[in-house]
Amino acid sequence: MVNKYLRFTLSCALAVLTAITSQIKFYVGAIPYTFQNFAVILSGLILGRYGFLPQLIYLGTIALGFPASARGGGIGVLFGYTAGYLWMFPVSAFLMGLIRERVWRRGTFRELVLLWIGSVVAVIPLYLVGFYVFWIWVNGSGGLLQWCLKVVKSFGLNLNPFWATFFASVMIFVPQDIFMDHVFAIIVFKHVHRFLKERGYEI
Repeated sequence: MVNKYLRFTLSCALAVLTAITSQIKFYVGAIPYTFQNFAVILSGLILGRYGFLPQLIYLGTIALGFPASARGGGIGVLFGYTAGYLWMFPVSAFLMGLIRERVWRRGTFRELVLLWIGSVVAVIPLYLVGFYVFWIWVNGSGGLLQWCLKVVKSFGLNLNPFWATFFASVMIFVPQDIFMDHVFAIIVFKHVHRFLKERGYEI
């Protein structure tokens, strides 16, 4: 088991990693695409059910005004149109942690595949709540809706406002999240797990 001092150290390190990955970003219209899904999934993989702790620390730094998110810092960020995604970071990390605790035993290829499948399940709340909050903002902002419709049109699609918003705020981010961020997180976890185990720490 991870002792409380190591858990605290790892939590702080993963919170910093989440902040760093928020700055590796590019914008798809109004929404910044970052590599934070990597840090969220990695938090759950490394800390198990305590994976929510780094994400709570991370949200706390934003609330205190540190520019730790892709859109800066301050309470306003936690209530803006991307707030739903941020709120679900601790939830997704917690779910990933529960899945890791149930799946991970010997580090076989089968377990790695199951972790990847589990990572897809773990981020479902993040996508759904993120979309819901963004949809609320879209209903009050013609600019956001026009951006969503423009994104959909660029893919040659013709969708109503609801599905256009879902496509623009969720679907276009899914491939890179699950096929790059999540895979990278699982690979890093495997090496971190082995590194700590060789030094007498079991996570």
